[in-house]
Amino acid sequence: MEINGQTVRESARYDEMGLSPELLRAIGEKGYVSATAVQTGAIPYFMDWKDVIAKAPTGTGKTFAFGIPMVEHIDPQDDSVQALVLAPTRELAIQIQDELRDLCTFKEGVRVVCLYGGQPIDKQITQLKKRPQIVVATPGRLMDHMKRRTVRLDKVQTVVLDEADRMLDMGFVRDVTHILDKMPQRRNLGMFSATISREVLDISWVYQRDPVEITVQADQDNRPDIAQYRLDVERNEKADTMARLLEMGGYERVIAFCNTKNMTDRLSGLLSMRGISCQAIHGDIQQSAREKTLQKFRDGKLRVLVATDVAARGLDIDDVDAVFNYDVPDENEYYIHRIGRTGRAKRHGVAFSLVSTITEGLRLDDIQKNTGSDIRTVYFNEKGDLVAAART
Repeated sequence: MEINGQTVRESARYDEMGLSPELLRAIGEKGYVSATAVQTGAIPYFMDWKDVIAKAPTGTGKTFAFGIPMVEHIDPQDDSVQALVLAPTRELAIQIQDELRDLCTFKEGVRVVCLYGGQPIDKQITQLKKRPQIVVATPGRLMDHMKRRTVRLDKVQTVVLDEADRMLDMGFVRDVTHILDKMPQRRNLGMFSATISREVLDISWVYQRDPVEITVQADQDNRPDIAQYRLDVERNEKADTMARLLEMGGYERVIAFCNTKNMTDRLSGLLSMRGISCQAIHGDIQQSAREKTLQKFRDGKLRVLVATDVAARGLDIDDVDAVFNYDVPDENEYYIHRIGRTGRAKRHGVAFSLVSTITEGLRLDDIQKNTGSDIRTVYFNEKGDLVAAART
């Protein structure tokens, strides 16, 4: 890990960080003893109210990196909004809310609320009337509340942009800058991201003061253990091939990614016809229905979750057996975030990419070249076994 360009140690125990007994107890309840690299780097600076810009791979504990100092700074006697976390998707916002609430378990009087589109706004207004000190929100829904004057941000001291690159890429730049301009008492701003884009640097230049730059590289300690495979198949054979691989591997929890909403619905139907329990989630499905589907998947009642890239980030699902790229993704980063759903918490994971056109093949070649991924080409031999092709 590097901090401001200097290599530093990547691990520390939580009980070495000067945290309160309440936070240490909450962290201990989750079974954690040592902080991850990004947490080791960010927590001390956040505790000192420094601005932070952190680049770290997906799944390295970024939420606790800002959540622990955020909760420590909250004054339970003050019922104004003191901290704000902005997230690009409702799924990620909900996940952050859940993790922050876990950290608040023994901090009496600290309340967290989550604001996102797709949920009735009246319900959120009722929650805001309980005077939460921490707000987690997607930019669009937060703007709705600001226009209605149902939330006040003038007392906010800490702001975090989580998955900042994704949020700004999704066109939220104007909303984010408008929100940041409404917080005159802001003391520090944290930006956490898997990549640092031009837009992230622009926001940093305008709104951060001498930020501490933390970079955690994807090395052998934090790089997920994921075996990555490519299968070249005919388009009309993709569903059968996927069903065959599910059976051969005995995978019980799988996420399959498609590039379009229509294809997720179609694949879900094709797999269901083959006796595989499966449902789709995408942006056109009501939030309540999506949450029910996700809960069924977490509970083991669904074997396959079919999703668009809206689900590639922020899902609180960390023990997926395998990921299928039913469609090769359009962006290199989508590939990284898709396969990052498996191989987490030091488990072994598997990712299959099904290639049926020359265009898909060229896209996957480009992904392999530009992401440094080791994607092995495999095929079914005459006996029906899955074997690796010779490397060229």
